[in-house]
Amino acid sequence: MNNYDTNINELREKLKLYRIYYPMTQKELAEKSGVSERSISRFENGEDINLSNFIKLLKALELDENLKILIPDQRDRPSYYLEKPHERSRVGKKKKTVSDFKWGDEV
Repeated sequence: MNNYDTNINELREKLKLYRIYYPMTQKELAEKSGVSERSISRFENGEDINLSNFIKLLKALELDENLKILIPDQRDRPSYYLEKPHERSRVGKKKKTVSDFKWGDEV
C-alpha cells in the first residue's frame, strides 16, 4: 500500500469514527449533507468518493473549518505583504568622459 492509499484510508477511518461519536447515523449524515446514504456507506467501506461530496460530509459534521489547515491562505502570512524583491542589476563601469574638451581647443 502506498502513501496515498494510507492517507485516504486514515481519512476514511477518522471520518467514520467521528460520525459515530458525533453521534450521527449514516442516514442522518446523508440527510444533513445531501450525499446519498449509499455513497457514505461505500466510502466508509473503502471505496472512493468525489471531493465535493467529501467536503459536504465535512460541513455536515462541522469539520469544514479544518480545511484551512490543509492549504493555508498565504495572505495570512506577514511576508505576503512585504514588497516583492526587485530584480538586481549589475552596475557597469562608468565611461570616462573628457569634460574639459571644447571645440576648437584641440591644439
